[in-house]
Amino acid sequence: MPSMSNTIGKIFSLTTFGESHGVALGGVIDGCPTGLEIDLDFIQSELDRRRPGQSNIVSQRKEGDKVEFLSGIFEGKTTGTPIGFIIKNENQKSQDYDHLIDAYRPSHADYTYDVKYGIRDYKGGGRASARATVSSVVGGAIAKLLLKKHGIKISAYTSQVGDIKLLKDYHTLDLSKTDSNAVRCPDELIADTMIKKIEQVRKDGDTIGGVISCIAQNVPVGLGEPVFDKLHANLGKAMLGINAVKGFEIGSGFEGVKMNGSKHNDVFYKDGKTIHTKTNNSGGVQGGISNGEDIFFRVAFKPVATIMQEQSTVNSKGETVKLMGKGRHDPCVLPRAVPIVEAMCALVLADHLLRHRATRI
Repeated sequence: MPSMSNTIGKIFSLTTFGESHGVALGGVIDGCPTGLEIDLDFIQSELDRRRPGQSNIVSQRKEGDKVEFLSGIFEGKTTGTPIGFIIKNENQKSQDYDHLIDAYRPSHADYTYDVKYGIRDYKGGGRASARATVSSVVGGAIAKLLLKKHGIKISAYTSQVGDIKLLKDYHTLDLSKTDSNAVRCPDELIADTMIKKIEQVRKDGDTIGGVISCIAQNVPVGLGEPVFDKLHANLGKAMLGINAVKGFEIGSGFEGVKMNGSKHNDVFYKDGKTIHTKTNNSGGVQGGISNGEDIFFRVAFKPVATIMQEQSTVNSKGETVKLMGKGRHDPCVLPRAVPIVEAMCALVLADHLLRHRATRI
């Protein structure tokens, strides 16, 4: 029986379930070491960063996104058994999707799901909805708690909205300011320009995409498995599994093709007992294995597919029909995607951290 691909990770794993307009979403975390202290307030704060209704530039669906743990935690610590949890849906407006019973929305998963499975949940996109990422954020929050025990810190931020780019190197930014504004950009002036752009796009009934940058600091040397589980490959797969993601690049990325090897190579040097590189064009990963430098990557998100403008499409009978978006949707996914990117990064690093420990005597 082939895997249905609802699970990420081999040792520290997360399996998710649920639909956008179902009773609840949830997941099962397996492989989490015993005795890890669970900070429920921190987990809820991560969910609050992702939830809709935070500002006027995101979806106005009102969800508390309160997580309820069902197993695997006793007296505030993990027991080593599977951690089950659910997040109940509280504010569905399924009638907003009645016009989509037969029509295929442009750039959505409606058509592909219908052909693949012969049936689809048209209410809110079902399993294909970005709401399903709420389970990933819970799993990622617990992964962050595990990584914190090892001094590993993950920070993501919005670095581009449309053609508005934050060009500053992340070393020069105060990343503690990321959550100080609605778009989650640590540069206040650029953030204000981004917010105005999103507000204008929303007034036009349109949407816009952009880029989220992510940094993982204090990652030890040795995480990653050759050949098919290279660390950057697993990070790329995790990011491309997030709704609306269309691109992933690590380190120098596509810009690196403009450089000669003599300029691109990260030269080693020794600082006391530790080996470092003078530059970090590799993005903290060499040969698929972490080298101890900051892991730095960027994730490109397309414009949200649901727009409040009339478009031509076809229905399940192949007939041409007109369609316009209804309901509550994000004009730009980036503000709510920042904690999702962090969560997926944390899940990958936590899994590889435990896998690396299993390889040493």
